Amino acid sequence: MIEGRELVLEAISISLNGDELIALDAQIAPGEVLTVMGPSGSGKSTLLAYIGGFLDPVFRASGRVLANGVDLIKLPAEERHAGILFQDPLLFPHLSVANNIAIAIPQSISRYCDRRALAEEALTAVGLEGFGDRDPETLSGGQKARVALKRVLLSQPRILLLDEPFSKLDTGLRDQTREMVFEQARKAGLPIVLVTHDAADAKIAGGQVFTVGQT
Repeated sequence: MIEGRELVLEAISISLNGDELIALDAQIAPGEVLTVMGPSGSGKSTLLAYIGGFLDPVFRASGRVLANGVDLIKLPAEERHAGILFQDPLLFPHLSVANNIAIAIPQSISRYCDRRALAEEALTAVGLEGFGDRDPETLSGGQKARVALKRVLLSQPRILLLDEPFSKLDTGLRDQTREMVFEQARKAGLPIVLVTHDAADAKIAGGQVFTVGQT
C-alpha cells in the first residue's frame, strides 16, 4: 500500500519586476489534481519551477511547499523527488525504450536483470509489451508519452508536476494519454499539479482550478 503524500502550497507568492504573478494557497490530496490555467506567458509554469527547485533567479518567490510534512523549498532540487512531465517526452535517443525507463529506477535495485525486468513490467502496464529493445525514435507521440510517464513513476517521486504534457498530441491521442496519465498517477497515490491552457485538461483532471493572467 502506498503511503499518502498530501501536497500543501502555503502562502505561495511569485513575482517578476515587482509584479505578482502567482498568489496561492492550496491542499492537494494523494491522487488529486490542482490545475493551473492561463494563457502562454502568464507565468503559470513558474509555480512548477518553484516547487521543483528550478525557478529562474529573476523571479522573487516565497511560501512553503509541504509534501507529507516535508518542506521541499528547504531541499536542493535533486532531493525534492518531484516527478515532472513536459510538453516533450525528452527520451534519450542513445538508449533503448527499456533503458530509458531503467535509468530512473533507484540505485538500490542494482542488478541489471532486475532493473530490466521492472522496465519491461512498466511497459506492459501501459500497453507497450515487447517494445523494450526499440529505438525511441520509432515510437509514436502517444507511445513516447507513456514511456516518459513510466520513467517518472519508477523514480518514486513524492509528487507529479505536469507542464502541458498533452499539448503537442493530436486530439484522439491527447484524450487517451490524458486519461492514462491521471489514472497511473492516482494509482501511485501522487498529488498532481497540472499547468495547461486547455479547458478540456482541467475538466478531465477534476479537482481545483487556479487561474493566472487575469486582471
